[in-house]
Amino acid sequence: MNHPLPSRAAAAEKLRQFGALGYLLVLGGLAFAGPYGMLAWGENLSLLDKREAQIAKLERERADLKNRVALLDPEHVDPDIAGELIRSDLNVVHPDEYILELDQD
Repeated sequence: MNHPLPSRAAAAEKLRQFGALGYLLVLGGLAFAGPYGMLAWGENLSLLDKREAQIAKLERERADLKNRVALLDPEHVDPDIAGELIRSDLNVVHPDEYILELDQD
């Protein structure tokens, strides 16, 4: 049996169809398993939660530092902060003082 050879137009159409199918399969694969695809969604959400926790911690630290700076204003220095800095930076204590170290976790 002789099978007729497909014409060039039919072969070109089949090639275009396979190319389009391949393109759609690649796009579908990237949508599912790509860096921004469905599989990465959960990882991105957990990373977002972690970053938000870091931001909250940094904001608390910033507020503490801002308060400390306000207490060290040269025109209105808080005596407790000044005493704390003198003791910690210069290792100065009075003979009748006791030092208690507290864990600050």
